[in-house]
Amino acid sequence: MTDTTPVLALHGGAGTLRRKAMTPEREAGYHAGLRAALEAGRVILLDGGTALDAVTASVMALEDDPLFNAGRGAVYTTDREQEMDAAIMDGRDRNAGAVAGIFGPRHPVLAARAVMEKSEHVLLAGEGANRFCREMGLAWKDASWFFTEARLAALDAELERRRKGLTDDHDPARKHGTVGAVALDRFGNLAAATSTGGMTAKTPGRIGDSPVIGAGTWADNRTCAVSATGHGEFFIRWAVAHEIDARMRLAGQSLERAAESVVAELAPAGGSGGLIAVDAHGNIALPFNCEGMYRAWIGQDGIVQSAIY
Repeated sequence: MTDTTPVLALHGGAGTLRRKAMTPEREAGYHAGLRAALEAGRVILLDGGTALDAVTASVMALEDDPLFNAGRGAVYTTDREQEMDAAIMDGRDRNAGAVAGIFGPRHPVLAARAVMEKSEHVLLAGEGANRFCREMGLAWKDASWFFTEARLAALDAELERRRKGLTDDHDPARKHGTVGAVALDRFGNLAAATSTGGMTAKTPGRIGDSPVIGAGTWADNRTCAVSATGHGEFFIRWAVAHEIDARMRLAGQSLERAAESVVAELAPAGGSGGLIAVDAHGNIALPFNCEGMYRAWIGQDGIVQSAIY
């Protein structure tokens, strides 16, 4: 056993409300949600628990908070339905599990973990994934649990904008909301988990980067753990999470340099977003190329911090 100091970071998405739309009350609510989710994972790490359990707990807390676009706060498709994606990865052996296009499990991250631990597969999607979740006995909720007035209003506003043919305002709060967590435990093991409802008014069946191992989620003890949030199509095309791993592993770059350069390179192509990452030494990187990213972390200094812009 090593004497590694545990580290935990999480995000509630780079799709932040723009500053002009953020009230002090809403800002306080986001900080409270982020810190509660951080605490859920922190207590596990301080009690000697694993990075895998810590990221699971933190993401579960965010999935239960309707302020964030995952689980209970998931956005709607053009069919006025919710389709959720999630992934989890264990840095010890690159074991991974993911689900896409599911609806019903209270915690999509637990669905992803069940795929990793109780099946021979990595990624299950749609009705087959829902059936697997039922067979695994995961907690189930109906549509009323996942309903939020704000998400439905956002869908209607976007559909109306399209109907009128108005110019896209590229509002990140509509384009990309996701939650995720990365951790380093006392044993020196890394883990990452990501969960999302996707993009407001997405085409039914659309899958973003969150459940794509190597794009939105990654963990390898030799290098880093990454959870991304942003315009998923670009994060898939750039294989963002694995690209950071590769630059560290093959080019000898630091976590900070690799993470910041990859996120910066996305911007000119239109890839708005950010990510959280932690390396095998406990360094944390939280780069983003848009106005803000809901985030919270506790580094090796033991200080709990949260930020939005």
